[in-house]
Amino acid sequence: MFKALMMEQNDEGLASAVIKEIDEGALPEGDVTVAVDYSTVNYKDGLCLSPKGGGLVRKYPHVPGIDFAGTVEASNDDRYKAGDKVVLTGWRVGEAHWGGYAQKARVKADWLVPLPAGLTPAQAMAVGTAGFTSMLSVMALEDHGLKPGNGPVLVTGAAGGVGSVAVAILANLGYEVAGVTGRPESGEYLKSLGATQIVAREELNETVKRPLESETWAGCVDAVGGAMLARVLGQMKYGGSVAAVGLAGGAGLPATVIPFLLRGVNLLGIDSVMQPYDNRLRAWERIAKDLPMDKLEAMVKPATLSDLPGLGADILKGQVQGRVVVDVNA
Repeated sequence: MFKALMMEQNDEGLASAVIKEIDEGALPEGDVTVAVDYSTVNYKDGLCLSPKGGGLVRKYPHVPGIDFAGTVEASNDDRYKAGDKVVLTGWRVGEAHWGGYAQKARVKADWLVPLPAGLTPAQAMAVGTAGFTSMLSVMALEDHGLKPGNGPVLVTGAAGGVGSVAVAILANLGYEVAGVTGRPESGEYLKSLGATQIVAREELNETVKRPLESETWAGCVDAVGGAMLARVLGQMKYGGSVAAVGLAGGAGLPATVIPFLLRGVNLLGIDSVMQPYDNRLRAWERIAKDLPMDKLEAMVKPATLSDLPGLGADILKGQVQGRVVVDVNA
């Protein structure tokens, strides 16, 4: 038996969370059984914890948690053996497949990555999908020519999970970082992570009639989308790139093609769910090397399984700052 947070559906089709003991035989099929140490809370987790599953959960009862880190208990795959430390992000675990809000998980071996040297399971979950996506964004911007001397890099939704880690990584690599936030009280927090400029959300969250404005940003990690992304595209320097990672401001893009045609701006889509294994390894190795652990620890909020329903609601309202590390055994 093991403890898990399970979403159960009532007769009206609405789901709610209950913490219960589950028999190991109820785990789904998979190659590797993992004793989970820690999980975390991402925006998708908030959706999966909501009464209607956010359109992501297909079948109840369900164990959410799109990320986890822990120790292999049993494996039918030669790549992993009992005692190995592993990390999982993506692959629709926690959505279509039971996830990490439990003391045990069983998954396909292809979905796992060895825990990088120098990272603990708790640190890996302080990173989680949000931080993994941040690193993928930085890598994509660098692959398209971004260098520290090119000019300031903008991070939208900077106080959130993706934004916080992106600010810390970019600053550590020597970039001048500008963080966008709608919460004035987050300014000092972002400066502590390395941001040198704080941009108020209202300065960017409306589109303008001019398709091009002054060339301001050498690169951008955008977690907001919508009107803000459209506005930022018109402020990019010639040949600059925007890594698009989220849609907190909406899925629509009220933009023109002018920035792409006249300034050679690149819009880079960042997917973390189905990312190939080799690039996952590359990203996690870069995280272990380029994300300062003291900055990571400073953005962590500890939690337990019982805290998750409230945290899920909070993250959907934009009220979770930094990263949450969930101790599933507490």
